[in-house]
Amino acid sequence: MDRFLQAAIEEARKGLAEGGIPIGSVLVIGGQIVGRGHNQRIQKGSPTLHAEMDCLENAGRLSAAEYAEATLYSTLSPCDMCSGASLLYKIPRIIVGENVNFQGPEEYVRRRGVELTILNDRECIQLMQDFIRNQPTLWNEDIGV
Repeated sequence: MDRFLQAAIEEARKGLAEGGIPIGSVLVIGGQIVGRGHNQRIQKGSPTLHAEMDCLENAGRLSAAEYAEATLYSTLSPCDMCSGASLLYKIPRIIVGENVNFQGPEEYVRRRGVELTILNDRECIQLMQDFIRNQPTLWNEDIGV
């Protein structure tokens, strides 16, 4: 398995262990993880602290040149908000663990020039399926249902 996807899965499991939603993300530049994050909406009572947003926040201020070399990994297809942040900073590549349980605006992101790769990793799929089955109310809240 890709070591960066594995790091994102570790973040997702960390979020789950904290009582949150198991979605994780890492930002990679030059073969190094420069930011990590996991969904903390529940833990911090935040409407916007999705995994990708937490990851970008934890990466800190980066230059446009650094973002232009970045790859964002997420265990789940990024939502409209997180996809928008990726587009704003012109992150050219997004690697998605799975889009079986949720699909963000993937075609729009592709049309905007992002190289989007969907892995449909079994571990990512199972992690979300188990969570959705066990915590449907929290899941529906997270996706705005």
